[in-house]
Amino acid sequence: MLTDYHCHIIPKIDDGSDSVETSLKMLGTMHEQGVERVVSTSHFYAHREKSVEEFLKKRQNAFALVKEQNVPINEIRLGAEVAVEHGISGLANIEKLAIEGTSLILMELPYTSYAEWMPDEIYNLSCEFKLKPIIAHIHRYIEYYSAAEIKNILNLDAVFQVNNEAFANYKERKFVQNLIKEGYPVVFGSDSHNMDSRKPNFDLLMKKIKSKDDLLESSNVVLDKYAL
Repeated sequence: MLTDYHCHIIPKIDDGSDSVETSLKMLGTMHEQGVERVVSTSHFYAHREKSVEEFLKKRQNAFALVKEQNVPINEIRLGAEVAVEHGISGLANIEKLAIEGTSLILMELPYTSYAEWMPDEIYNLSCEFKLKPIIAHIHRYIEYYSAAEIKNILNLDAVFQVNNEAFANYKERKFVQNLIKEGYPVVFGSDSHNMDSRKPNFDLLMKKIKSKDDLLESSNVVLDKYAL
């Protein structure tokens, strides 16, 4: 089984799918690549949204348009890619952005210089609401943070999500391989947004990784391990 922990398949809610048709094509491609479970993680930026509740209504209405169709993948869990901002851990109803049926919540760090408040917000959120953070595309931050700062993030009690595209980049691939070698919990995702520049790419992952069965199984079981 393949589980996509990070993708943007809900239409017209963020910079992901631009239509129901695109959403269905994305899901069809995922299915062809062997993906059986999908976690839809639409962007959530607290400073842009009126409230968590309004975001959830918008997300549900957009997802309903997809579910009305003949969807090729049966198990789709709704979640969010929650931007780490000042005060995010105290936002009303933030816990409702966890992946459906789990205590997992996908968090996206800023693409800016590192600051101590970033891991603090993630830590506070996990403690206050008993949530397990997943740090989105951890490999991207090696261009923004120092090795010591990356270590601070890795010291969080978190799961680390890797985009499949990391395996096509030498520096990122080595970073991810070291994460796996050192025993950090890793899950995979396409972070797909469309059918051209950021299309579903589990075919790339399957070509690039070694010990496929062990790595994929350890990724898959995370969703079940943190089931409510």
